[in-house]
Amino acid sequence: MAATASVPVSTCLPVLLAHSHCYLGWMERSLARPRNGKIIAGVCAGLADRFGIPRTLVRIGFVFFGLFGVGELVYIVLWIIMPKGP
Repeated sequence: MAATASVPVSTCLPVLLAHSHCYLGWMERSLARPRNGKIIAGVCAGLADRFGIPRTLVRIGFVFFGLFGVGELVYIVLWIIMPKGP
């Protein structure tokens, strides 16, 4: 069995704090439906903007899960819950 070296948290913490925008930057964005760049209601665009992933990928995911009957229900619920963006 190979020995693994553990790194103390005290050495990692300054690095994480110095680069917190890289690790925690996606948490600062709010979940809202944009007024521009939407196709139907902006749910997929809002989710993609919030989590920093391509809008097309989110839309394909909703279509894929829509084939199983789950995507439509989730989309409608998010449409009701998500506020409109500024």
